[in-house]
Amino acid sequence: MKLSMGSVSGTVLRGVVVAGSAAALVMPATVATALAPGATPPGLSCETGKHEIDDYTGYALCRNDGSAAQTFWVHLVCGWSPDVDGEHVTLNPGQSGQSTAHCAGLGTGIGEISVQP
Repeated sequence: MKLSMGSVSGTVLRGVVVAGSAAALVMPATVATALAPGATPPGLSCETGKHEIDDYTGYALCRNDGSAAQTFWVHLVCGWSPDVDGEHVTLNPGQSGQSTAHCAGLGTGIGEISVQP
């Protein structure tokens, strides 16, 4: 059966294709949002931020509130530049430490800062 663009069936078919395409575009964003880091790993209390005079340098300052050693690092989303991870820092219970990273000079600087376990 050949569908013409002016027929009711053609209009319904276009609607299904558009709806399916929209669902395909929405689904990855939903999955990405669900998987996006943002929460501090269990057992750590952390403060994140940008360097006071450099919008391209970010940090995670964490304290191990747990009962076992923990390793963490800062992760920066860097806009047009590749994302970067800071140095891995291992803390014993009660210790504090900082991980820093620097986005390349291209683009808009840091878009997001998260702590990775």
